[in-house]
Amino acid sequence: MKIALINENSQASKNEIIYTSLKQEAEKKGHTVVNYGMYSNEQDHQLTYVQNGLLASILLTTKAVDFVVTGCGTGQGAMLAANSFPNVLCGHVTSPLDAYLFGQVNDGNCIAMPFAQGFGWGGEVNLNYTFEKLFSEPFGGGYPKDRVIPEQRNKKILDGVKAVTHRPLITILKEIDQDFLRSAIDYPEFKEYFFAASQDQEISDYLKSILD
Repeated sequence: MKIALINENSQASKNEIIYTSLKQEAEKKGHTVVNYGMYSNEQDHQLTYVQNGLLASILLTTKAVDFVVTGCGTGQGAMLAANSFPNVLCGHVTSPLDAYLFGQVNDGNCIAMPFAQGFGWGGEVNLNYTFEKLFSEPFGGGYPKDRVIPEQRNKKILDGVKAVTHRPLITILKEIDQDFLRSAIDYPEFKEYFFAASQDQEISDYLKSILD
């Protein structure tokens, strides 16, 4: 998988810690990680957790990445924002057990983590173990294993429901506040990584027009 890391402004100072841990554990399983920032509190370009939800949807819809790791102070706001956009199935993950069960039972494509709440002494150790368990097995394997068929069936039902209840992303991009959209994507790293990887020409062309 190609995995994107996206941090919002309140926890941007932890980007390097999170990226290092994520990269270490993901690469053990042959995955690659792209760091979309934010990179520090001092960075001029600011991202909110709502914008991170939008970015997650853009990256996943266009197949620029296969999976997104994001979060905020508690992880709750980031999860809610991500799930409000199409083609994102985001779980709230706080521990290695959460991570393992989300991957095996829910088979989603995004996690939102708390990077302030409970992130004290040993926080980076919990990150390592959490990412280790997240990528320990291919997603959708089921837990318990004898529940794999009904769990996979429920996942397909949820995917079908979301396809009906969410409008196409290109429609949302055209109708959403354009300043909000522009402020989410108008920074060098997004332009460098996204346009080279996007597999949806219509969305890419529209985002380029916003940036012109």
